[in-house]
Amino acid sequence: MDLTPRPGAAPPPPYAYHPYAAETPVETTTRLRPVKAGNPVRTMAAAVCAVLGLGLVGGAVTGRWLTGDSAAEPGAGSAYTVGRSAWHTVPVDSLFPRTLKGDGAGPGATDRVWTRVAVAADGGCAAGLDPLLLKTLRPVGCERLVRATYTDATRSSVTTVGMVFTEGDAEAMGALDTRFTTQHLAARADLMPRTYPAEGTVAAGFGEQQRASWTVHVLTEVPVVVFAVSGFADGRAVAEPQPAAEAMAADATNAVAQAGLGHEAKGIADRVERTLRRTVTDLTEKPE
Repeated sequence: MDLTPRPGAAPPPPYAYHPYAAETPVETTTRLRPVKAGNPVRTMAAAVCAVLGLGLVGGAVTGRWLTGDSAAEPGAGSAYTVGRSAWHTVPVDSLFPRTLKGDGAGPGATDRVWTRVAVAADGGCAAGLDPLLLKTLRPVGCERLVRATYTDATRSSVTTVGMVFTEGDAEAMGALDTRFTTQHLAARADLMPRTYPAEGTVAAGFGEQQRASWTVHVLTEVPVVVFAVSGFADGRAVAEPQPAAEAMAADATNAVAQAGLGHEAKGIADRVERTLRRTVTDLTEKPE
């Protein structure tokens, strides 16, 4: 078909603007060149390319189904990318809400409400982690450490909760999680996180000797380690700190367990972790 405009014919109408498509600068557009009809070589070449293209796409999709390789999915890497940068892209009130509600989080499934009293400036891990815990996390690296301290409604307990944003990939985080689980590292007192005391608050006297209960959880869907450590707000020293899992046991009868400090550490850590998961999910599922 002859596509040459006839003399005196009106020019073709301009392309209509589509509200969902980005406009292309005029200087970068290129007119399509007409192709002569009835060219069997070009027709055959186009058909072969189409078949090959469909075969490659179908093979890739089938390969994912057969291998179950979640890392090959389009969104698999995005959670790690978004999660790793959340410490500076997400508002502090989203990472550490001013108030945390712990419905059924206390001893005997009682309700808890925690109020944030201080937020530490973000920094490296050396300032907030004991040397041995820092060494244990070394395989995944430390991108940034963020921390905040909360108190309960009665102001009788204080809890520092923190997140270590790591440099590790999914494989490294999985290996660290396995190590924590098989070696019971979260229950070791020499791997207990440090507190964040804040002058002029109920947590002013919350130091290393005041640590009573703690929890550490390695996440695998985002490159983050969440931890929390709790203590008495009156500044009393604790001779034998107890991991949250033990302090929450039904048969635990020591002062730490009776005060619900294991529940405090676990409850606050869980809710900060859930907030992070929800935030990362929302960011990765945003339409482009």
